[in-house]
Amino acid sequence: MSTEVSNNQEKKSFLKAWKTLKVRSKIYQIFVHLFALAGCAIIGAWGIYQLGFTNNKGGVDENNRYLADYKVESNLTDSAKIFEENIQNYLNLAAISKLYPTNAHLILDASKYNDRPDGINQMIYAANMYLQEGDKAQQYQQMVKELKAVLAKYPSSNNTDHLIPWMNEGAWPSLKAAIVKDKAIIEEAARLTGVEPRLIVGCLVGEQIRLFNSKREMYKQYLGPVKVLSVQSQFSFGVNGIKDFTAQQVENNLKDSSSVFYMGKQYEHILDFKTADHSSERYNRLTDYHNHLYSYIYTGCILHQTMLQWKRAGYDISNRPDILFTLFNLGFAASKPGPDPKCGGSHIEANGQIYTFGVIGNDFYYSGELAKEFPLHAHSFANE
Repeated sequence: MSTEVSNNQEKKSFLKAWKTLKVRSKIYQIFVHLFALAGCAIIGAWGIYQLGFTNNKGGVDENNRYLADYKVESNLTDSAKIFEENIQNYLNLAAISKLYPTNAHLILDASKYNDRPDGINQMIYAANMYLQEGDKAQQYQQMVKELKAVLAKYPSSNNTDHLIPWMNEGAWPSLKAAIVKDKAIIEEAARLTGVEPRLIVGCLVGEQIRLFNSKREMYKQYLGPVKVLSVQSQFSFGVNGIKDFTAQQVENNLKDSSSVFYMGKQYEHILDFKTADHSSERYNRLTDYHNHLYSYIYTGCILHQTMLQWKRAGYDISNRPDILFTLFNLGFAASKPGPDPKCGGSHIEANGQIYTFGVIGNDFYYSGELAKEFPLHAHSFANE
């Protein structure tokens, strides 16, 4: 009982003393005690941290074995094995797209930008980690099984022929090698004329195939052993067979801002002459056996000018390489804008079959041939 009385007396004494303190002293006392408490808390927290009570020790992921089991099955230097593996990958991706289209789109888009031969393979392997159990996993595995069964139903062919018959022509590999030699100047001509390089090459392919098959024995000596392009110097000029009056019209169209073929002020001077003898200079430009730049510049101008003529008439053929190649072959006089353009042009015999100039150019354009050197562009013309 005496202890309780003593405590009450101490409380009363503390309260009495507290009441006699000035406000400033009270505030000071409060802050001193708060800082003392904060200091104790900080020291306590530091002690807990140093003793390791806050450590997250982690652990081995349950999917560790699955991830560790990934192996590159194919020989990364064997293009045939990589191709076969990618076919299987795309079957898996098709199945994923039915269940998780977002992920399928992401993987497909990512595969366009990675330069690892096994990139898509490993991305699909990683995605499959989440398709090991559950109803969705069963659906996925069943779809993959069925797709692979369909593919396995038809045996792989050992056929080495090209799907496009004229590309089985013996001259085609030599022609490709000759075209690649001109890669730099084709790109320069494309830059100067605002035209996709592959469009210029499509015209070149059509003309060179035509020349080869019209004078086979003569051109074999150029394309076969030395792999150089054929240059015309009579009636039509250069590697793309551009006629003199067509070249003159191209030059006039560049300067005439009122023409439906006018390409714009930035292109007006790309074919300016250096001498007063335009006829001789034009001929020498186009028939230069060592430098085909002007053949490609005139070609790019014809393509660009024709496209603009049709566009100004209300018909966009910028995404119709077959029509552009046809009109390049037939000339400005045949370019009459309308709602129903026709692919065609000169008849060309190649590998025992008859083709038209427009189809040969289009065949090349979409074939995937020389895609590394002359890739497809999102837009075929500048400022489109």
